[in-house]
Amino acid sequence: MRVRTIIVDDEVLSRRGIEIRLREQPDFEIVAQCANGREALAAIQQYKPDLVFLDIQMPGMSGFEVLAHLPQESLPLVVFVTAYDQYAIQAFEARAIDYLLKPIDEPRFAEAVERVREHLRARNAAAQRDRLMHIIAEITGCGQLALDELLEHGRKALTGGRPEVLPIRQGRETVRVPVASIQWVDAAGDYMCIHAAGETHILRGTMKELEELLDPKLFQRVHRSTIVNLRLVRSLRAHMNGEYFLTLEGGHELKLSRTYRDKIEYFLSGSTS
Repeated sequence: MRVRTIIVDDEVLSRRGIEIRLREQPDFEIVAQCANGREALAAIQQYKPDLVFLDIQMPGMSGFEVLAHLPQESLPLVVFVTAYDQYAIQAFEARAIDYLLKPIDEPRFAEAVERVREHLRARNAAAQRDRLMHIIAEITGCGQLALDELLEHGRKALTGGRPEVLPIRQGRETVRVPVASIQWVDAAGDYMCIHAAGETHILRGTMKELEELLDPKLFQRVHRSTIVNLRLVRSLRAHMNGEYFLTLEGGHELKLSRTYRDKIEYFLSGSTS
């Protein structure tokens, strides 16, 4: 088995160093190299790699933001490449596949490569995504405004209505995300990725809690870990085993699982009323 690999780092020398070391590993194949987060997202969608060496501190889009934009179905294994201090490293060490601290040394690189091999032999994509979401939330401070605050206090203030905005904490700021702008939501353990207006926000809570907040005329659950905005579904395509694929405006695909086949009527009726 060849481990299809993408190297993402805004520093040319750092990319070159990983490339040289990786070419000495006969079971690894470099399919792309990227200098920023946007290039990385495009390459991951195109090549669907098994592994990404991902720099965290990049201009424009950080490594964390790259991960947050990736759908659960296409999440590769990730080895962080970082110059973060020891406190952040401890968080990576506890939950990530692995990390490489710049400047990278040979024994540490060899250890990371072997750890990747072990994970590929017994890979659990869902557990990997859960760990990454925890890391993102811990390091960036995302998702600290829990949904239970809205559930407990928001309904009273809204006199029984549905919230028009989700307040989500990002670091020291609280971002007000218009509910109408939400395209879809996918779950990652104790966190959810709220995809809205081309951005991804991380929110702590459960899908059940979020379902209670959102208007069912506009939002429906189509998978154990996915909620979709009905108005943005462009087409519905049948798949094997009674599953379907939904294509959203913009081209993103989501799976409608057999468990939620009763939701098909929402998409075939042509109405969300």
